[in-house]
Amino acid sequence: MTVFVADNCAIAVEITVESAAHVAAREALLDRQMGPKRRLKSSEKLRRGRLPADGLALSAVDGEGNLVGTVRLWNVAAGVGADGKAVAAVLLGPLAVDASVEGLGVGSRLMRAAIARARELGHGAILLVGDAPYYERFGFSSGPTGALAMPGPVERSRFLALELVDDYLAGAAGVLTATGRRVLERRVFHRAA
Repeated sequence: MTVFVADNCAIAVEITVESAAHVAAREALLDRQMGPKRRLKSSEKLRRGRLPADGLALSAVDGEGNLVGTVRLWNVAAGVGADGKAVAAVLLGPLAVDASVEGLGVGSRLMRAAIARARELGHGAILLVGDAPYYERFGFSSGPTGALAMPGPVERSRFLALELVDDYLAGAAGVLTATGRRVLERRVFHRAA
């Protein structure tokens, strides 16, 4: 657990693997911080109906157990490589922190944890759509995405990548596609009385 201090007020925050108990709080946080149009973004097309990559859904929880931040990564194919095979990668997003902890470094801590975990799990690259000045400090740049495209409109300067393996995306070209596990729909059948 890390303690953040702002305005002489200390807050303890722990980064954990997301649990089922975090789901409703995560969705409420994303709605508050990103608004209702968040579901219309190009990145959402790759997430819709999918589960996050194994071990790459992280939550920031305060000392009272409240969710104050979230980040998730998703399995994608980053086009195809020179060999004609799909290039496996992960797509980061969304990253969000509660207004009560903005400016305390919780988002940075979530990013560092997500990057470290993706590296530990053997992923070769992380892609995202986001604010370049924010993500550049973690090593992201638009260079490796030059021959790649999102499945919908996106500003090129916001389409970024971090190669966890040197030159991992070299030669990769094409549109990102979702490759992760699908959400299994649960259907409830009622027996006729």
